[in-house]
Amino acid sequence: MHSKYSRASSKNMEPRALSKMGALKGLDLLGTGDFTHPLYLQELKEYLEYERDSGFYVVKNGDKGPRFLLSAEISLIFTQNQKTNRRIHLILIAPNFQVVEEINLYLSKLGNLSADGRPTFGISAERLTLDLLKISPDILVIPAHAWTPWYSVFGAFSGFDTLEEAFGEATPYIYAIETGLSSDPEMNWRISALDKIALVSNSDAHSPGKIGREATAFFYPMTYENFYRSIKENKIAYTIEFYPEEGKYHLDGHRSCKVSLNPKETIELGYICPVCGQPLTIGVLHRIEKLADRPDNLIPENKPYSVHLVPLVEILAEVFNLNPNTKTLQKLYDQYVEKIGTEFDILLKKNLSELSSLLPEKLYLAIKRVREGRVYVKGGYDGVYGIVKIFEEPEPENCPFPKQKSLF
Repeated sequence: MHSKYSRASSKNMEPRALSKMGALKGLDLLGTGDFTHPLYLQELKEYLEYERDSGFYVVKNGDKGPRFLLSAEISLIFTQNQKTNRRIHLILIAPNFQVVEEINLYLSKLGNLSADGRPTFGISAERLTLDLLKISPDILVIPAHAWTPWYSVFGAFSGFDTLEEAFGEATPYIYAIETGLSSDPEMNWRISALDKIALVSNSDAHSPGKIGREATAFFYPMTYENFYRSIKENKIAYTIEFYPEEGKYHLDGHRSCKVSLNPKETIELGYICPVCGQPLTIGVLHRIEKLADRPDNLIPENKPYSVHLVPLVEILAEVFNLNPNTKTLQKLYDQYVEKIGTEFDILLKKNLSELSSLLPEKLYLAIKRVREGRVYVKGGYDGVYGIVKIFEEPEPENCPFPKQKSLF
């Protein structure tokens, strides 16, 4: 996630507000985001204290809430193999503030850390990763939103076809990729080269309400050592997913012309917008189709569950016909969380028979349908978020119910 020092981020993206919202969501562990920014790092040191037993951090003198690990996202723009504008975003995770200080000292020689919460550097992913691991072998480097068209390791316009192309000698130290909002693990399973890579999901939140829209579940005990080992050994429990169709780069298209296309249609059009004649933005589904070496109905063995959810705020907005950004809706959200339990308790864990006695009938039916994967989805494209509806019947030939596994 990001702090208030990143572009287009809420002023409430700071440790105390994140801890409070994380508790409402039902999250046990949050990333701090943006530890590279000098002012935010000062705040993190002021408000967080190290918890020796877990190796994570907690808010000082605060109510019991989620633990924190030290995280940041950085942007790399570099030339490699005579190709300019290689653009990759990377998540950095560090074990403690001492290591963060050493990372920031190294990065400060490459660029201005104060310019943005997500700073930009002109160094290759391979060189940066190898240099960071010299600082500490306990640092994790994870390619962020790995499939989006720009600024990602597999991006259609800026990335590579394999991790080896991108990271060279550092490839053995890349233990995970973040699938991003526009793809899910099932889509990534189509690429056999990723079988040994942990597929993690994070919210990429710029405001507190967005945290937990995607998440990764780990096995206990909740310690930094176990967290690190789970990533390295690809032994996560399961992931909580956006419907990838809702992601704003799932399909191909052209936003200004309101053109949305599937990969087959794009190929038939020669990758050109049929309205204006300009090149189309190639989406995540298309990119995965291009690199896939497995059919989409093949499920490799021993893969973690993924559970697709609709955020509780979006469910409440549809059920009660409210604008998602109103105070009325936030009060309604708070009311149900206080009455029943955390958001994840309501969406995932509470027995449906118990919910039926606690919720209005339509809200109960909405949550039941979400758990069963019976929702309407319309794919996002070229920066436009997709649409997920619960009670609007889909057109069978265009919008089938997504596949959904039941975890609980």
